[in-house]
Amino acid sequence: MNSMAIDRRQMLVGTLAFVGATALRPEFAAAGTSAAYVTAARLADGSFGILLLSADGAILREVPLSARGHDIAVDQTSGRVVVFARRPGAFAVSFELNNATPPHVFTPGEGRHYFGHGSFSQDGRLLYASENDIATGMGVIGIYDVARSFKKIGEHSTFGMGPHEIMLLADGKTIACGNGGLDTTPEAGRENLNVDSMQPSLAFVDAESGKLLSKHEMTGDVQSLSIRHVTQDANGVVWFGGQWEGSPSETPPQIVGSAGLDRPFKLLEPQGKGGDDLKGYIGAMAVSNDGRFIAASAPKAGHVLYVDTATATIIGRSDLKDVCGLASEGARDFAVSSGFGVIRYETAQASTISERALQDIAFDNHLRRIA
Repeated sequence: MNSMAIDRRQMLVGTLAFVGATALRPEFAAAGTSAAYVTAARLADGSFGILLLSADGAILREVPLSARGHDIAVDQTSGRVVVFARRPGAFAVSFELNNATPPHVFTPGEGRHYFGHGSFSQDGRLLYASENDIATGMGVIGIYDVARSFKKIGEHSTFGMGPHEIMLLADGKTIACGNGGLDTTPEAGRENLNVDSMQPSLAFVDAESGKLLSKHEMTGDVQSLSIRHVTQDANGVVWFGGQWEGSPSETPPQIVGSAGLDRPFKLLEPQGKGGDDLKGYIGAMAVSNDGRFIAASAPKAGHVLYVDTATATIIGRSDLKDVCGLASEGARDFAVSSGFGVIRYETAQASTISERALQDIAFDNHLRRIA
């Protein structure tokens, strides 16, 4: 086994970040215009960093970190990037693609920690982040003013516990919150404290007022399916991937599904081996640029599922050890990355277009398209 692969079950995360020099390669000056993807990673010397990658997978720029990063929010208009610490981290790092100024580190404030995800408003003025109110265990959406060095200016409730990925939907007005239903604290690290009583949900929140617009809860046989990651298709339907917290023998036949403001939960129909084949965990979700196809990675199983949203059926499954990061590429293709430093381009029918492996680099869970 590659010793550089990220073990997502054992690695601990720090809560403070140190951002070092940003231009570690001579290509830095051109990185903003030629970079295609951004991801967190573990580097060759065992340290952590943020990597800007060219379309062919070459590293153009490194932004060092002292602790592990997770997901990335990108404002396409301004070229501003924010990387969040891995749950339950307490830092986020912002930098600009086309500017050599040092990155800026900010925190969620006292009594809060990040869950690793966030989203910019459509005009780029605000940043929304999924956070934990540690005292109550309830989830909040932290609201930050970008122009004021990401000063925190407010909060909305996620109307659930343990929010993971939150997403501003295409209407620019609604935030979809994947509430995992799990209680965590920094002292307990990544241990979940309420598995027996967890209440996962998908909540739709008005971004301006914080009003709850709609909420769907996991109940019955799937109450132990923690909602983790979300994306949206061309018809406005939100697709989610879950993490099964119940007995392995009771893993649902599928752990990928969809919902909408007025559309209840619907899990995909099982095909083939189903949920057991995914090892009970979806690590990332992505949608094709045309909005037709959904990709869902299962890193513990080493698979990527491809779903045709028009028919709600699985049309392809690729195999790649420790695969997790997903991003759109072209109209209907995808880029995928793994903890073994592989970046691969695939069609939605799971055919490999090209592949590159970076020696001694371990890509983290998420991969984001810049341009």
